Amino acid sequence: MPFFQARARRAVRPCKKPGIVVAPNADVRSLGRQHQQIWRGKRMPMTATPPWALLLAGGDGRRLKPLTRQIAGDPRPKQFCAILDGETLLHRTRRRAELFTRPDQHVVVVSREHEPYYRELAGELAPDRLVEQPRNAGTAPGIVYSLLRIRELAHDDAPVAIFPSDHYVADDGAFITAVMHALAVARARPEFVVLLGVEATSPETEYGWIDPDPDPLPLLNEPAFPIRRFWEKPSLRLAQRLFERGALWNSFVMVGWVDTFLGLTRRVAPDLLTAFDPLRPALGGPREAEAAERVYAALESSGFSERVLVPGTDGLLTVRAKSVDWSDWGNPQRVMATVRRTGWRPAWLNRVELASAG
Repeated sequence: MPFFQARARRAVRPCKKPGIVVAPNADVRSLGRQHQQIWRGKRMPMTATPPWALLLAGGDGRRLKPLTRQIAGDPRPKQFCAILDGETLLHRTRRRAELFTRPDQHVVVVSREHEPYYRELAGELAPDRLVEQPRNAGTAPGIVYSLLRIRELAHDDAPVAIFPSDHYVADDGAFITAVMHALAVARARPEFVVLLGVEATSPETEYGWIDPDPDPLPLLNEPAFPIRRFWEKPSLRLAQRLFERGALWNSFVMVGWVDTFLGLTRRVAPDLLTAFDPLRPALGGPREAEAAERVYAALESSGFSERVLVPGTDGLLTVRAKSVDWSDWGNPQRVMATVRRTGWRPAWLNRVELASAG
């Protein structure tokens, strides 16, 4: 029986003490009160499987390239641009993920055409934690490839949180507290993938939306809601309706067990999973790069949302991230809106404003 089918046949045994693992050097003060208590001695049993963090850094960030060219002098993808006063979005995401799990449990997926920008990353990560795609084929292949790598590294099933590396988050502690709630739900209900929905503050037409069921699952901790459907970049009229009825912005942060992610993919997009069959025997070996080249040569580009999440809503839950200042920074206007709203004055702002004025 394939390893990613095994979980579907197990009896669901809710964890008596769902909890989290925080990096040894984490600043616990940035976490919510509930999770400070967990960190200070009320954690889950030591036998619980520690979570992994998967950081998505393979995208091209085309819409933000006019701004990254002004900041960095070349049109690099936004995750590799030092937008945050000398700190790249990827580096900031790595620091945020350290509040969730220790650094040797981090895996970063990149695309080989961006090698000049991630060259130093391999030396900073633990061995085999850098997944190099032969090309950017979208988030669906990048996530599946990385989940297979994590399954190989963990030697078993394990919980994982998937983080885009090119988003803006003002308060890392509040954000990770919400991710930890999602982890607790995934431990209690391992048959589900749990998405982090950001509590909307406006009827955005450029974001994806999660439309949750009004009735949460009967869990003891934070409520988790079934998902009725997704809406991608709705009209203003529809966005207003979604906003008024409490729909959530889709952060694309997901938490679940590796086997649950792969099992969901097998159910709704079996061709995507079987495309990686030639790669599995080569994982961690000297022929992995060669096998990956063959797999990616035959792959069509596809997003994880449209291939897996949209047709697989019955296998998903969502939790609310409340009072979180978040943006996908999908275009220069969104970055500048954050600058204006927060009063933040990054080092590059003057020359960008001068260039715009000229």
